[in-house]
Amino acid sequence: MSRAFILLLDSFGLGALPDADKYGDTGANTFGHIAAWAAKEGKPMALPNLERLGLAAAAHKASGEWAAGFNQRDGFTGAWGAAREQSTGKDTQSGHWEIAGVPVLFDWGYFPKTVPSFPQELTDKLQEITGVAGWLGNCHASGTTIINELGDEHVASGKPILYTSADSVLQIAAHEEHFGLERLYEVCEAAYELVKPYNIGRVIARPFTGANGDYKRTANRHDYAVPPTAPTLLDHVKDAGGEVIALGKISDIFAGQGVTRLIKGPDNMALFDRLVEVADDAPEKSLTFVNFVDFDMHFGHRRDVAGYSNALHELDARLPEFMAKLKDGDLVVITADHGCDPTAPGSDHTREHIPMIFFGPNVKAQELPTASTFSDIGATLAKHLGVKPLSNGTALL
Repeated sequence: MSRAFILLLDSFGLGALPDADKYGDTGANTFGHIAAWAAKEGKPMALPNLERLGLAAAAHKASGEWAAGFNQRDGFTGAWGAAREQSTGKDTQSGHWEIAGVPVLFDWGYFPKTVPSFPQELTDKLQEITGVAGWLGNCHASGTTIINELGDEHVASGKPILYTSADSVLQIAAHEEHFGLERLYEVCEAAYELVKPYNIGRVIARPFTGANGDYKRTANRHDYAVPPTAPTLLDHVKDAGGEVIALGKISDIFAGQGVTRLIKGPDNMALFDRLVEVADDAPEKSLTFVNFVDFDMHFGHRRDVAGYSNALHELDARLPEFMAKLKDGDLVVITADHGCDPTAPGSDHTREHIPMIFFGPNVKAQELPTASTFSDIGATLAKHLGVKPLSNGTALL
């Protein structure tokens, strides 16, 4: 039995990359700063399962510092290390694609931190095509914040909420009942075509429900993404006859390319439930790829240090449940796509190392060299599954 699993903790960086200063991220350290905050609060973090696999050692390798409260120095059970990003950005698509063997060596287009953020010719044309009453927002914003701030006005006026972020993205939020989910999708499809000249990576539909200033985004999010510029690990597995099971927003990030089964979930723990189920029935030569988005969406961007810490504890506590499902020959990697230091100013991603923690019934515990590209992760899994080697990256095991 040879199966592979990627458990991606969205935004879980381990310390600033050497070029972080070019991105305004000098000193960023998502994990290290969360641990330091927890220790200062008198409640040191305890992630025994991740620590045993080598998380703190990988973080030390990346940042040169031991995270506060993490004391294990040897006896690790995983193959652990850290990776540096080859891509030119620090966004979602670049991180995921590079892990799968396709680094982004061009510059995405981004909308400026001005008000308005979007060119008038773009918003005017989109309004003309879709027939909406107009737009709210038109700025850089945290999605959860702007939806609660403008939700009442949106419901009253019928105007969708338009915003962007540090990613190469245009996001449109609308109420599922008052505006309509299918109508929101139609507006986003039109926007996807209009942003192509701006080299924008994704248009994201952000549906929400609720009333009177208390609104919640739903699991019906949909990303309209530019497809990868070359075949990825997902394509190689699918082309070899293997199943590619995408949990959460993975399929959207890869524009459905290489995916054979899509499974959604509203939050981290629901996705972990689905992961445990998949571990029971995923066939030989399959790749299961899950993105735990709450770390980034709810806690990183919102600079919620306590929430980020709590979410890490929740995931760590459930790891044994998943590990008990592993079969002889399985290979798992825990990793991330970028950082999003919740102690940093602003709400942007941060340019950081990501963890590479491989484990499974047959994995030899060892320290791995610092990878010069996230693609070493995908190359390792391609070798494990016996599929065509990736065009980028070196197998580490």
